[in-house]
Amino acid sequence: MTDSPQTPSGAAEAMQGLAEAGTQAVNFWRQGIDSWAPLLAPLAAAGRDKVHPRDKRFAGPEWEHPVFDLMRQGYSVMSDYLLGAVENLDNVPPEQRARIAFAVRTIVEAMSPANSPFTNPVALNRVVETKGQSLMTGMQHLVEDLKRGQMTHTDPQAFRLGENIAVTPGKVVHQTPLYQLIQYAPATEDVLKTPLVIFPPWINRFYILDLTPEKSFIKWCVDQGITVFVASWKSADASLSEVVWDDYIAAQIDAIDTIRSLLDVKQVHAIGYCVAGTTLAATLAILAARGEAGKVKSSTFFTAQVDFSRAGDLLNFIDDAQLKLIEGLVTDGYLDGRYLALSFNLLRSKDLIWSTVVSNYLLGQDYPAFDLLHWNGDVTNLPAKWHRAYLCDLYRDNKLVQPGALSALGTPIDLTKVDTPTFIQAGREDHISPLESVWKIRDQFRGPLEFVLAGSGHIAGVVNPPSQMKYQYWTNTAPVASLEEFVAGATETKGSWWPYWLEWLKGHGAKTVAADGPRIPGGGKLKAIEDAPGSYVKTR
Repeated sequence: MTDSPQTPSGAAEAMQGLAEAGTQAVNFWRQGIDSWAPLLAPLAAAGRDKVHPRDKRFAGPEWEHPVFDLMRQGYSVMSDYLLGAVENLDNVPPEQRARIAFAVRTIVEAMSPANSPFTNPVALNRVVETKGQSLMTGMQHLVEDLKRGQMTHTDPQAFRLGENIAVTPGKVVHQTPLYQLIQYAPATEDVLKTPLVIFPPWINRFYILDLTPEKSFIKWCVDQGITVFVASWKSADASLSEVVWDDYIAAQIDAIDTIRSLLDVKQVHAIGYCVAGTTLAATLAILAARGEAGKVKSSTFFTAQVDFSRAGDLLNFIDDAQLKLIEGLVTDGYLDGRYLALSFNLLRSKDLIWSTVVSNYLLGQDYPAFDLLHWNGDVTNLPAKWHRAYLCDLYRDNKLVQPGALSALGTPIDLTKVDTPTFIQAGREDHISPLESVWKIRDQFRGPLEFVLAGSGHIAGVVNPPSQMKYQYWTNTAPVASLEEFVAGATETKGSWWPYWLEWLKGHGAKTVAADGPRIPGGGKLKAIEDAPGSYVKTR
């Protein structure tokens, strides 16, 4: 009795037969390609300088074959022409030109010959070398991703929360329907009297700041003698369908007040990352309006924006057509995080989409064990009401920098009333929160400001531990009136900016206390609910 195609063995036989047929087809195709090589070799050699030498898509020696060499040359010329034509459009408003440029760039990157199994010589050779196994594996990867509704960037089995990532010891000591408050266990006998609360973006999991122990910003802070708290936001479901921006601001104030009460301190240091930084700015403005600015001793902003006039490519997602499309994706009052992940991946489609297509589907390679990309694929859902208002009020209408144009919790928001000492970190290559946009915080706040420009982008520019000695950062202590002046007079320092920030933080309170009593998670009036990293970060 023969196996049906539905049985595992039958399916395996079918896949093997497909692989063998694919190998034969590839051999036939290669023979045809090779026959053109002698004729086209001089032409290919003459135009070799048309290929960008740093374009990793065409870096393999297989691309030196005259036929494929001409393909990449032709593509390079075409892409340069199309992108240049957009830049030279006359009588087109800048906003429209930016949208056209984004669309053209997205199409051009999709058209690369490296993305096709028939025009990628590395993939063709791989099929032959593996006798079709790469083809089989690539098809399996594709089928699995179609089922998930999301690209797989890393080995799904490589990382486990609480086992090899997000392992800094701590306890959940406070919980609301919107967030869990994690307190981390001290690692030193004495700690800074003023604690630190970190607000990560709720569009991602908080453990971007607590990856492997070697990369963990949270662990590093704990090791420096800081009492650290982190808000772990719940991924939205139907129960959060009515959540709006006010609720996140209220949550930040609740976390600040909870920590102050628990440790019996008057003030906290606060960090806001990305969208949580934008929200922290509004929180500071509301506290200032209430006469409660003293609750926050210092504020730190990781790649956060308040003025969205220079917000980069994300501005391409806020026209009426895009907003209507997003509304159509909403289910039960929340937006599936996979849609948002796709939007962010489109901002760097060459690196985050098409390189994955090549490695996963065309080459059938094993998934890498890369913690940053694992986090990138661990998406969260967003409350739909908050998401739409955020896009309209901030990205489209830029109301946050208009005093009184927005209110939250019954209080008008005026950023110019904020005089809290502030540390601002931006990434030189940030495509989510562009450097020019982050800089504009300086135009709003009135307190003492420290600005640091980090190498790399939105993630690696922040998650850059001193032990790795990667990248660099720039500082400029002279009075400057513009970003251009800052850059022109900046001093470059190799490695991580974390120690520089720590010295700044200690400059706003170096007094220490014993790391006992309520400084031990669960040791005060708030008892431990569960171990870190908590359950909210695991909610899917």
